[in-house]
Amino acid sequence: MIRITKDWANRLRAEFDKEYFKKLQAFLEEEYSKYDVYPKMENIFNALNYCPYDKVKVVIIGQDPYHEPHQAHGLSFSVEEGVQYPPSLVNIFKEIEDDLHVKVINSGNLARWAKQGVMLLNTTLTVRRGMANSHRGKGWEIFTNEIIKQLSARKDPIVFILWGSNAQSFEPIIEKQHLVLKAPHPSPLSAYRGFFGCKHFSKANGFLVKMGKEPIDWR
Repeated sequence: MIRITKDWANRLRAEFDKEYFKKLQAFLEEEYSKYDVYPKMENIFNALNYCPYDKVKVVIIGQDPYHEPHQAHGLSFSVEEGVQYPPSLVNIFKEIEDDLHVKVINSGNLARWAKQGVMLLNTTLTVRRGMANSHRGKGWEIFTNEIIKQLSARKDPIVFILWGSNAQSFEPIIEKQHLVLKAPHPSPLSAYRGFFGCKHFSKANGFLVKMGKEPIDWR
């Protein structure tokens, strides 16, 4: 059972009726029936379900879900409670601690950020077990592009955090009233090329305070 809040279902209704989404739906039905696919079907739209359109303060764009058991649960970079942190998340927490001089709590479940208005959105929302990018090019990118376009159209400013070339490909559709923060991806392959020291967490909070909003507790 795929779950999506009424708020986002109404905003994306036109997408659900398009041919690409119908093909995507048929593909997913087959994938979920034959293979282990992550996240669980009911968690596919968690990034949206935690963040009503009008409450989004920050958007962090990931690529596709983690592809091993008990990791992905519909929020980019986040893992289920009690699961070992993947390397990118380790580096994200390290940057938070260095940037904000705080200690991150002992949990890789980032729902605590999402509940504050941080949309943790992957470009592709599903993946087959053990096969990174296996659901790439099936239609998710069109769908998530529409989500970003709708958020970009909002007059109330948002912070868009774009790590790596995949996330940065969305920059051209983000309108000028928003703050765009760019850096290399936090993976071990690129974190030392400029992710560490980017100070995106303090910069995001500085912008939110300037806009009269409550800053994010990144711990």
